[in-house]
Amino acid sequence: MQTSQKHQTPAGIHRLYHQPVQEIEPCCVSHFQILDSNASSDIGSQGTAVSLQTLKDQFFTLESSTVTAGVVFYDSPSALSVSSNRSTFSPQGSHSGLSDPHSGLSDPHSGLSDPHHSPDNAYGSPFSGSSVADDNYELRNKLRELEVSLLGPDSDIIDTCNCCFTNGATHAASVANWNQDQLMEMIPRLDLKEVLIACGQAISEGDMPTAAGLMHILEQMVSVSGEPIQRLGAYVLEGLRARLESSGSKIYKSLRCQEPTSSELMSYMHVLFQICPYWNFAYTSANVVIKEALENEPRIHIIDFQIAQGTQWMFLMAALAKRPGGPPIVRITGVDDTQSNHARGGGLHIVGERLAEFAREHNVPFEFRDAAMSGCEVQVEHLGVQIGEAIAVNFPFVLHHMPDESVSTWNHRDRLIRLVKSLSPKVVTLIEQESNTNTSPFFHRFIETLDYYNALLESIAVARQKDDKQRISAEQHCVARDIVNMIACEGHERVERHEPFGKWRSRFMMAGFTPCPLSSSVTIAVANLLKDFHRNYRIEERDGALYLGWVNRAMATCSAWK
Repeated sequence: MQTSQKHQTPAGIHRLYHQPVQEIEPCCVSHFQILDSNASSDIGSQGTAVSLQTLKDQFFTLESSTVTAGVVFYDSPSALSVSSNRSTFSPQGSHSGLSDPHSGLSDPHSGLSDPHHSPDNAYGSPFSGSSVADDNYELRNKLRELEVSLLGPDSDIIDTCNCCFTNGATHAASVANWNQDQLMEMIPRLDLKEVLIACGQAISEGDMPTAAGLMHILEQMVSVSGEPIQRLGAYVLEGLRARLESSGSKIYKSLRCQEPTSSELMSYMHVLFQICPYWNFAYTSANVVIKEALENEPRIHIIDFQIAQGTQWMFLMAALAKRPGGPPIVRITGVDDTQSNHARGGGLHIVGERLAEFAREHNVPFEFRDAAMSGCEVQVEHLGVQIGEAIAVNFPFVLHHMPDESVSTWNHRDRLIRLVKSLSPKVVTLIEQESNTNTSPFFHRFIETLDYYNALLESIAVARQKDDKQRISAEQHCVARDIVNMIACEGHERVERHEPFGKWRSRFMMAGFTPCPLSSSVTIAVANLLKDFHRNYRIEERDGALYLGWVNRAMATCSAWK
């Protein structure tokens, strides 16, 4: 976790389902670290006590394995990686450019039209076109309804299996007693999304026998080389298991895996960077905003709370070098943590040396200052602010890792926003995932995770084949761990705590910030960027923010503040 080393995600995905994929060597996924041995148990609202080892022995039948492959570096401006506790949207480096402000939009009809998803919408846009996260969900009878509607009320399978649905709850014993032929005949007719939701509902209610039986069914339905919903199901299933296994039995304590090398981490993220525009959206939009806000300033100081590889600032310096009358004096302070250090293969001095060399090549007066710590540890004195310089602060997919008042009395999320306001910056750029998983109860958070990551995996699927080994490995290292963390962890152990733009807007305005309108240049730059990606990506400017979406689901926002 970025806040400190004691806040960790669960241990490695150990049963990801890849039966259809051949010739893939197994390995451990080290990004999922082990919960502390005294981690609290928070299975659900009921907290029913069961023998988890018994459930494991009875239902958890697949062997420990994940997917690895010979991931290669692509010929591109940069390489990325991600730390073991860092979000899919927290790369260790990327590239971005300042697009021609006179070029046109790539899609005049581009926009997010989802009527259900406003900045203040608590649970995002609908999953598969219908609202999925409100209190009216009637999931207790879902499996019965599915069987009756798909198999028929007189189905031999239902009669033979003697399935008993008391108040809609499947008895695990009946599931366990089904023979394999009956199970295989029934499963193709079930809806995977509905089974996932029913399993999440069972766990939220502490109905462990039902949850264990549904997990047994899910094993046969999910695959990391399948359709997006099947891949999502594999990662969600691991999250549900981690939620059970990490409470009481400490099963994951024996599953610690070796940390991947920095080059492996960079390769995994680089695969996603090639096929998804999310990180380029963040850096391109922020660069345009900062360049415009500091256009006439002779001395500028950029404070980046997720410095990563620092590649973003090379493109900004290249643009500043062309300023009439010569470039300004540029100082950059990079905030970091030990996980980024590992992913980069060294400390912040590596970033400083890269940027300094680039600045020399472009005749930009430059100074780098490192703050090798997490955002939770940053104080004003760590930032080295000087009189007479114009300050720009960058928050790229990082604030959602800061614990707020629901986690800690310190409330580092709001503390950091207020600290930045005390610096009187010329501009602050905020890029965050458009999702709501921070303070939601478990089941609502579970539904939101399904919705958001189904869209994310769909956007990845259009660029790579289902059985692409690089995609499989990258998803397991850089996407699955986020899903597991949000589903399996509570309290300090949960570091993925997203909020919708409406909530961020409230936090910034309470700290004294006012929104900065985004110029048309920002929209144009992002539209030009999206020309290289699938046509289903959309952009829309509303409520003072620029939204990046996939079909009708908002995925990320960029906003500016002063």
